[in-house]
Amino acid sequence: MSRPLLYGLSIYFFTNAALMWAAPQFWYEMVPGVLQTGGFNSHFIRDVALAFVVSALALASAAHLRDQRLALFGAAWPGLHAVFHIWIWAMHREATIDLISLTNLLGIQVPAWAAFYAAIQLNTEEASQ
Repeated sequence: MSRPLLYGLSIYFFTNAALMWAAPQFWYEMVPGVLQTGGFNSHFIRDVALAFVVSALALASAAHLRDQRLALFGAAWPGLHAVFHIWIWAMHREATIDLISLTNLLGIQVPAWAAFYAAIQLNTEEASQ
Protein backbone atom coordinates (compact mmCIF):
# COMPACT_ATOMS: atom_id res chain seq x y z
CA MET A 1 0.00 0.00 0.00
CA SER A 2 2.82 2.45 0.72
CA ARG A 3 4.33 2.30 -2.77
CA PRO A 4 1.09 3.29 -4.56
CA LEU A 5 0.61 6.06 -1.98
CA LEU A 6 4.14 7.34 -2.59
CA TYR A 7 3.55 7.29 -6.35
CA GLY A 8 0.23 9.12 -5.92
CA LEU A 9 1.73 11.77 -3.66
CA SER A 10 4.58 12.19 -6.11
CA ILE A 11 2.07 12.92 -8.86
CA TYR A 12 0.18 15.34 -6.59
CA PHE A 13 3.34 17.26 -5.60
CA PHE A 14 4.64 17.30 -9.18
CA THR A 15 1.30 18.54 -10.54
CA ASN A 16 1.23 21.33 -7.97
CA ALA A 17 4.83 22.22 -8.85
CA ALA A 18 4.06 22.25 -12.58
CA LEU A 19 1.11 24.59 -12.04
CA MET A 20 3.19 26.85 -9.79
CA TRP A 21 5.96 26.95 -12.40
CA ALA A 22 3.85 27.32 -15.55
CA ALA A 23 1.14 29.63 -14.21
CA PRO A 24 2.31 31.29 -10.99
CA GLN A 25 -0.22 34.15 -11.19
CA PHE A 26 -3.10 31.70 -11.70
CA TRP A 27 -1.85 29.52 -8.82
CA TYR A 28 -1.47 32.60 -6.59
CA GLU A 29 -5.04 33.72 -7.26
CA MET A 30 -6.61 30.23 -7.26
CA VAL A 31 -5.39 28.70 -3.97
CA PRO A 32 -7.46 29.91 -1.00
CA GLY A 33 -5.37 31.88 1.47
CA VAL A 34 -2.35 32.57 -0.73
CA LEU A 35 -3.50 36.14 -1.52
CA GLN A 36 -3.49 36.88 2.22
CA THR A 37 0.20 35.98 2.52
CA GLY A 38 1.47 39.03 0.65
CA GLY A 39 2.01 40.35 -2.83
CA PHE A 40 2.50 38.21 -5.90
CA ASN A 41 6.11 37.09 -6.38
CA SER A 42 6.63 34.72 -9.31
CA HIS A 43 10.27 34.11 -8.36
CA PHE A 44 9.30 32.89 -4.87
CA ILE A 45 6.42 30.76 -6.18
CA ARG A 46 8.74 29.09 -8.68
CA ASP A 47 11.37 28.52 -5.96
CA VAL A 48 8.75 26.67 -3.91
CA ALA A 49 7.75 24.74 -7.05
CA LEU A 50 11.31 23.46 -7.33
CA ALA A 51 11.18 22.17 -3.74
CA PHE A 52 7.99 20.29 -4.60
CA VAL A 53 9.65 18.83 -7.72
CA VAL A 54 12.53 17.50 -5.62
CA SER A 55 10.05 15.94 -3.18
CA ALA A 56 8.01 14.43 -5.99
CA LEU A 57 11.06 12.89 -7.65
CA ALA A 58 12.37 11.56 -4.34
CA LEU A 59 9.02 9.97 -3.44
CA ALA A 60 8.64 8.35 -6.86
CA SER A 61 12.22 7.09 -6.77
CA ALA A 62 11.75 5.79 -3.23
CA ALA A 63 8.64 3.88 -4.27
CA HIS A 64 10.45 2.40 -7.26
CA LEU A 65 13.59 1.49 -5.32
CA ARG A 66 11.76 0.58 -2.11
CA ASP A 67 14.10 2.95 -0.24
CA GLN A 68 12.76 4.23 3.07
CA ARG A 69 15.51 6.81 3.55
CA LEU A 70 14.79 8.35 0.18
CA ALA A 71 11.07 8.36 0.99
CA LEU A 72 11.75 10.19 4.27
CA PHE A 73 13.90 12.69 2.36
CA GLY A 74 11.04 13.21 -0.11
CA ALA A 75 8.58 13.74 2.74
CA ALA A 76 10.82 16.28 4.50
CA TRP A 77 9.88 19.41 2.51
CA PRO A 78 6.11 18.76 2.57
CA GLY A 79 6.37 17.95 6.28
CA LEU A 80 8.27 21.13 7.13
CA HIS A 81 5.86 23.10 4.98
CA ALA A 82 2.93 21.51 6.87
CA VAL A 83 4.44 22.36 10.27
CA PHE A 84 4.91 25.97 9.16
CA HIS A 85 1.26 26.13 8.08
CA ILE A 86 0.10 24.73 11.43
CA TRP A 87 2.05 27.53 13.10
CA ILE A 88 0.49 30.13 10.78
CA TRP A 89 -2.99 28.73 11.44
CA ALA A 90 -2.55 28.64 15.22
CA MET A 91 -0.60 31.85 15.78
CA HIS A 92 -1.70 34.19 13.00
CA ARG A 93 -5.14 32.91 12.05
CA GLU A 94 -6.25 32.11 15.63
CA ALA A 95 -7.16 28.52 14.64
CA THR A 96 -9.98 29.76 12.42
CA ILE A 97 -12.01 27.05 10.68
CA ASP A 98 -12.88 28.23 7.16
CA LEU A 99 -12.13 27.55 3.49
CA ILE A 100 -8.48 28.48 3.97
CA SER A 101 -8.03 26.03 6.85
CA LEU A 102 -9.87 23.32 4.89
CA THR A 103 -7.58 23.92 1.91
CA ASN A 104 -4.60 23.75 4.27
CA LEU A 105 -5.85 20.47 5.76
CA LEU A 106 -6.61 18.74 2.46
CA GLY A 107 -3.92 20.30 0.28
CA ILE A 108 -0.98 20.53 2.68
CA GLN A 109 -1.46 18.57 5.92
CA VAL A 110 -2.96 15.31 4.64
CA PRO A 111 -0.47 14.87 1.78
CA ALA A 112 2.53 15.74 3.97
CA TRP A 113 1.67 13.36 6.80
CA ALA A 114 0.57 10.68 4.34
CA ALA A 115 4.06 10.88 2.78
CA PHE A 116 5.67 10.27 6.18
CA TYR A 117 3.25 7.44 6.91
CA ALA A 118 3.98 5.78 3.58
CA ALA A 119 7.73 6.23 4.08
CA ILE A 120 7.62 4.60 7.51
CA GLN A 121 5.43 1.77 6.24
CA LEU A 122 7.72 1.10 3.28
CA ASN A 123 10.25 -0.96 5.28
CA THR A 124 7.55 -2.58 7.39
CA GLU A 125 5.83 -3.88 4.27
CA GLU A 126 9.10 -5.00 2.71
CA ALA A 127 10.11 -6.91 5.85
CA SER A 128 6.81 -8.79 5.96
CA GLN A 129 7.12 -10.03 2.35
